[in-house]
Amino acid sequence: MKAVIYARFSSEKQNEASIEGQLRECMDYANFNNIEVIGNYIDRAQSAKTDNRPNFQKMIKDSYKRMFDCIIVWKLDRFARNRYDSAYYKNILKKNGVRVISAKESISQGADGILLESILEGYAEYYSAELSEKVKRGMMENALKAKSNGVRPPFGYYVDDTDHYQIDETLAPVVKEIFTLYLDGMRVNDIAKRLNERGIKHKGFEMKYNAVFRILTNRKYIGEYKFGDIVIPNAIPAIIDEETFNSVQQRMARNKKAPAMHRSEDDYLLTTKLFCGKCGAMMTGVIGTSHTSRQYRYYKCNHAKQGKCDKKTVKKEWLEELVLDEIKDLLANDDIISELADRIYELQMQEDNAATSIQAQLTGVETKLNNLVEAITQGIYSFTTKKALDELEERKRNLEIELFEAQTRNPVLTKEQILFALYNFRKIDISTQEGKQRLIDGFVNSIYLYDDYFVITYNYKGQSKTVSFEELNSSPLTTKGAPNWNYPNTTITEQWVRVVFLLPPKE
Repeated sequence: MKAVIYARFSSEKQNEASIEGQLRECMDYANFNNIEVIGNYIDRAQSAKTDNRPNFQKMIKDSYKRMFDCIIVWKLDRFARNRYDSAYYKNILKKNGVRVISAKESISQGADGILLESILEGYAEYYSAELSEKVKRGMMENALKAKSNGVRPPFGYYVDDTDHYQIDETLAPVVKEIFTLYLDGMRVNDIAKRLNERGIKHKGFEMKYNAVFRILTNRKYIGEYKFGDIVIPNAIPAIIDEETFNSVQQRMARNKKAPAMHRSEDDYLLTTKLFCGKCGAMMTGVIGTSHTSRQYRYYKCNHAKQGKCDKKTVKKEWLEELVLDEIKDLLANDDIISELADRIYELQMQEDNAATSIQAQLTGVETKLNNLVEAITQGIYSFTTKKALDELEERKRNLEIELFEAQTRNPVLTKEQILFALYNFRKIDISTQEGKQRLIDGFVNSIYLYDDYFVITYNYKGQSKTVSFEELNSSPLTTKGAPNWNYPNTTITEQWVRVVFLLPPKE
């Protein structure tokens, strides 16, 4: 796993020494967990209350190059103190395959806030219907005309002045070559390697497995336009004929059943959340091969890889399914969902919200406008009055636009909207990798894995409580197996912790 470190100090209380301390502790964390650090991004005398930090923005931009898998920060408040900025940029990073890790908070502070961020990431599902109706209507109209709607064109296309996709004649032959090579039996990784050797890039980025895979599965290449629920056949100039495209999909379906020839950190759902119960090091994905050449995927302690820990590996799919079962049990409890909604609502009230300030300004302008209109009805009218009226109306229009943008970017959700969002988590399709990852990222804070049980800590603060294993053995919290009496009592503080006893999977 490759990482970069982001460090920051503000101008009020800190100095250069704090940067050195942050870098040192982040490096200690990386070395302890066998993470390769390839660079640093440092902002000096910059507040986290704003996202206008030059090296922070450069780091976000560089994440599109997919050169690193995670960002290590000393504490999460180094990344952002505004919950909405944090959700916004973490969502961008997640799409680029990058995770944010706190060196000092393996069980992250502000756990409720992580769940709020997860809700905000998916906020378009429920909130855009209220605040973004005009924007949504306009985008739907654009979609019906097969316009790009600001979506980045895939490799081989460009967007013209009318916002429509057009074929890039210099790159289209490469797209055809990719499909031909794959049908001829070449693997996706080998295709990417060949393209890189020839210096072929997409928007300055090297071709990697995921980039080639997306090309081979993108239906735009057969002319199909899709935006949301709108699908329009033959709306885009086609580069690939349907017969070729369908043949590629059939071969990919056959290959999917074969053992994987690559491993992406994204494939391992618990990456950065799973820790060894024996030594505390992070557990990451590995691939093992049996004597029959069959491949198996596991999580392994990073210290065990170096011979410093005797923690056994655990099967990837088995452990992930156990964790997902636990989350589903959580979501099925209406009382917990209701309490979560209350806590999240209270939390967002503590956040700085730009919309509040703009709303106050707008109210002031509306009051002045009403007073001016009242004066005009009383017969007070002059050139100065008209000028003031025009200026106030223009100010009101500008503030309404600013308010709309602030509410869209930094929404204040009602309890009903939060409940709706939480209940929507029950509908997530966990047959997909994306659906599974969204549930785990939203609800799981950390997992400490022992030989016969694991301790899962949720992004949900509960009452402090000490639970012995004897109590757990007769408690509805205990599942799957018998306790190991050699372990001490588990203290539940700050967050809701669930202890799950394991029965090993059958080979």
